[in-house]
Amino acid sequence: MDDRIEEHWRTWAEIDLGALRHNFEVARSHAGGADVIAVVKADAYGLGLERISRALGGRAAYFGVAALSEAQTISAALGEHRTDILLLGAILPDEMEVAIERGWHFMLSTLEELRAASSMAQRCGACAQVHLAVDTGMGRIGALESEFVELCQAASRDRFVRVQGLATHLPSADEDEDFTVRQLESFDALIGSALRCWADQEVAPKVHVLNSAGVFRHGEGIGGASALIRPGLMLYGIAPEGVFQDRLRPVVALKTRVRLVRFLPGGRGISYGRTYITERPTRVATLGIGYGDGYPRNLSGRGAEVLIHGRRCPLLGRVTMDQIMVDVTSLPEPVAPGDEVVVYGAQGSEEISSAEIAEKAGTIPWEILTRLTNRVCRVSTGCT
Repeated sequence: MDDRIEEHWRTWAEIDLGALRHNFEVARSHAGGADVIAVVKADAYGLGLERISRALGGRAAYFGVAALSEAQTISAALGEHRTDILLLGAILPDEMEVAIERGWHFMLSTLEELRAASSMAQRCGACAQVHLAVDTGMGRIGALESEFVELCQAASRDRFVRVQGLATHLPSADEDEDFTVRQLESFDALIGSALRCWADQEVAPKVHVLNSAGVFRHGEGIGGASALIRPGLMLYGIAPEGVFQDRLRPVVALKTRVRLVRFLPGGRGISYGRTYITERPTRVATLGIGYGDGYPRNLSGRGAEVLIHGRRCPLLGRVTMDQIMVDVTSLPEPVAPGDEVVVYGAQGSEEISSAEIAEKAGTIPWEILTRLTNRVCRVSTGCT
């Protein structure tokens, strides 16, 4: 690419790898030093899979992904510095062949999947590295609780399958504490029975259940050699619940630039549908970001703001594909094309969090990060 183009980013995300590593250690410390499955699916929550996996290589016990292509990207990025990779969702028989040949771990929920994995491993002349899932309330993958011990018994006897983990998922760890406590109690009792299937083996499967919200709320008693945790969102500096936010450091700041500044008289419509009409002479800045970059169109008319010169400036009218307009009338300093704009992140003493953006857009922080498009440049800061 022409260097002149690379030097003039239109919209970019600054990714603080030092903050990422800090949050990783926060997750471990909240779980008594347990080993970590770093959840990096969906392009590491939109921040760049290669970049994030390199930054956490040598720290994470596993990288958690959703697709074979993500596993391949990590393998290529890390080369000889290998970290185990776990495919977190259900896997198809033809995908099992690739996973077994590459030594990637994958989840199993049923006896049918177990038989398919065993048969494929036998044909490949290898051993399938698997984690057995039990559904304790998520309703997505996993054996029913009444069927889980039978699945464990069958897997423990299969010489072509090596069970590396036993797992479930918390659907409401940040919303329903009573349900989550009951779920964990039920899971613990079930795991006690399941682990007896490996009582005569030197190494038993590790147990993993806690996501980011679970780590914060229930991590204290989970540590030990047999435990793993699966943090995702918290690694990227966002707490699932605001009460825990001060324990994390923000990892990503989304920025753009002012592209045009104009004065509009009162009574002028702004953007599609003319949903906003100026009530007075207004100084309007046009910014180089829109829903084509992942900035939610749902922010239109919902009180969204950006930071310019360290001050909040309100969004005017509807978000368009490539541009948004903001009111800079109240800023004491002149605003000029090329000035830096913080969409979320800090500028001066002010900060707009991605959680604030999510709330105003009527969605969740997970979606705000993962919706960033390829047009947004990712730039690493901190130690690489």
